[in-house]
Amino acid sequence: MAHQVFLPSKVSLLGIVLWLLASAYLSSCHNNHIQKYFSSSSPEKSNIQEKKKEAVSEEELDNEDLNVFYPTKQWQTLQPGQAVPAGSHVRLNLQTGEREVKLPDGEKYQNNLKEQKKGQRLDLNTHGFTTQDLKSALEKFKEGAGAEKEDKARQEEVRRRFRPIEDLKKDFEALNVVIESDLQIMVRLINQFNSTSTTLEEKIMALYDLEYYVHQMDNARDLLSFGGLQVVINGLNSTENLVKEYSAFVLGAAFSSNPKVQVEAIEGGALQKLLVILATDHPLTVKKKALFALSSLLRHFPYAQQQFLRLGGLQALRSLVQESGMEVLAVRVVTLLYDLVTEKMLVETTEHVQDSPEKVQQYRQVELMPGLQEQGWCAIVSGLLGLPEHDTREKVLRTLSALLSPCRARYRQDVLLSSTLQGLRAEYQELAALEQRDGEENGYFQEMLGTINGFLQELR
Repeated sequence: MAHQVFLPSKVSLLGIVLWLLASAYLSSCHNNHIQKYFSSSSPEKSNIQEKKKEAVSEEELDNEDLNVFYPTKQWQTLQPGQAVPAGSHVRLNLQTGEREVKLPDGEKYQNNLKEQKKGQRLDLNTHGFTTQDLKSALEKFKEGAGAEKEDKARQEEVRRRFRPIEDLKKDFEALNVVIESDLQIMVRLINQFNSTSTTLEEKIMALYDLEYYVHQMDNARDLLSFGGLQVVINGLNSTENLVKEYSAFVLGAAFSSNPKVQVEAIEGGALQKLLVILATDHPLTVKKKALFALSSLLRHFPYAQQQFLRLGGLQALRSLVQESGMEVLAVRVVTLLYDLVTEKMLVETTEHVQDSPEKVQQYRQVELMPGLQEQGWCAIVSGLLGLPEHDTREKVLRTLSALLSPCRARYRQDVLLSSTLQGLRAEYQELAALEQRDGEENGYFQEMLGTINGFLQELR
């Protein structure tokens, strides 16, 4: 009886074991089938698994050729292993267990599909970055961080070495030091010069500093705006020669190429005062600065040139040139006359007549050539040709050429001028030959020789 009970129990255990083994085998087969199915039809899960596995490199993935499926607007079954374009609609049909795909609603994806060709490789990660891109971006980021650190370090160095302007102003205020503008400085200098309590040395220093500022056109006009120009003009009447000298020095700087200041100077009587200094007994230094101021006032200012002729300016210059010990000023006077003659001739050309007829009319009212002829400047200029300096000879020759029209008859009859020119030509022939021997074909002496020959040719 005991044997009969044990036998069925043994058989039952054996059946249970066999059932468990069959169940495990079926479950394993089923899992393998599902894993194979999803690994071939789901690229995203496959990519996740591939990222976990380091056996497959990025280069191998790039070399794979995928079978691209081109969807339409209708749901279509997606076969295992096929890839779809980015942006497509994909769903899992629960009834059939298959994945289906179609185009999204709208036409913005049609152009991408038309450009793709059948069998063309599809980039599944169009917005991704390669390893090289990431490395390059990281290097640039590190470089930018380094540059930013350098900028900050440079700024800290500047802050350490220099102080802000606000702090400096506060320190100056504490020391009773005020930062002045150019206008404020010129006002202070004029007050110092015009004050009766200042010494002669302080007046001269004020004029010396003022000359530095009035070189700028805006500062010269500012000097005019608060009446400082007239104060300096009145300094030409001083009994001190130093005050006259430095006043003329300041005026010459202020007049230069500044029409507004030139007009005010004529109205303020500067021209008359300068001519008085040149025509009377004064030291060479005073007359030199007065001639400088006169030249700055006359250049490019036809109205001043008219007033100069009317006030007997040519007579004053003639007396200056003929005065003993004023040979240095004689060359400057000749240079001034040459500039005035050539300036008038240049403006009266056809081009300027068409561009600025009013200016041409003003220059035509300046009767400079007749005045030079009447005052005997033809002989005065030719007499300066015997000076020994080459630079002086060059300026005199250019002035002779400019005065050739009114002085031609005088030059032809001047025996001394003819002999002087012949002697200069022989001298410069030798000097030009030495230049050519040294390898200078178009040297200075060769140009001087050409000027002399050209003048002799025009004189015939």
